[in-house]
Amino acid sequence: QVQVVESGGGLVQAGGSLRLSCTVSGLTFEYAGMAWFRQAPGKEREGVSCMSYIASATYYSDSVRGRFTISRDNAKKALYLQMNSLKPEDTAMYYCAAEQYYSGGCLARDFGHWGQGTQVTVSS
Repeated sequence: QVQVVESGGGLVQAGGSLRLSCTVSGLTFEYAGMAWFRQAPGKEREGVSCMSYIASATYYSDSVRGRFTISRDNAKKALYLQMNSLKPEDTAMYYCAAEQYYSGGCLARDFGHWGQGTQVTVSS
């Protein structure tokens, strides 16, 4: 059984930073494509950043590129999202997603394993 668990959300002022973490069990992590998605109230789920298992190729949405950094530690079976220069519009529930052998685009429908989410709130 695959388990995906996020942590690290919280309340931060605009301009601040947060680091999200995600741990995965039940998958061969080094061969898993990993992703961070977010969903704000009344909005569709958005692909924030994705990382392929192939050479750790990465994707960032235009809204976060240059401010957020995705990384992974295969030994710890962990995925991270370093979020800097946070803006109020970054406020959302952030979800970690995993899919074995996934190396495609950052599309929610392609990921079969999801965490429960961690709330990020950025105050102005």
